[in-house]
Amino acid sequence: MIILTIRTDKPEAEIGLYEADKRLAYETWLAHRQLAETLHSKIEELLKKQHKDWADLQGIVCFQGPGSFTGLRIGLTVGNALAYSYRIPIVANQDPQWLETGIRRLLNGETDKQVLPFYGADAHITLQKK
Repeated sequence: MIILTIRTDKPEAEIGLYEADKRLAYETWLAHRQLAETLHSKIEELLKKQHKDWADLQGIVCFQGPGSFTGLRIGLTVGNALAYSYRIPIVANQDPQWLETGIRRLLNGETDKQVLPFYGADAHITLQKK
């Protein structure tokens, strides 16, 4: 099972590629405000370096939070979109061992079908100005 991992809760983003629980490749970069512009290209580069293609993905593991509102939204949206479009399972976890837990869940046949972010606090939404 070829698994993509995504963590985007802080300015430094992380993606990984695993074959079952064996790490094939892992990349960390300072994405900060360029996460939306760089995430897809970084995933594509990671796949190409391992002689894989998007269609080779068989599961996705995401870090669910807590963390950056925008970072989590971007990472989880990419994960959900890939899982939906390729019809593959996706799981997300909040615990410190999110990666190992997520891979184990996928290998056990689990899926969340769609993952939602956990921000760690209530949203601070202001009222619309009149």
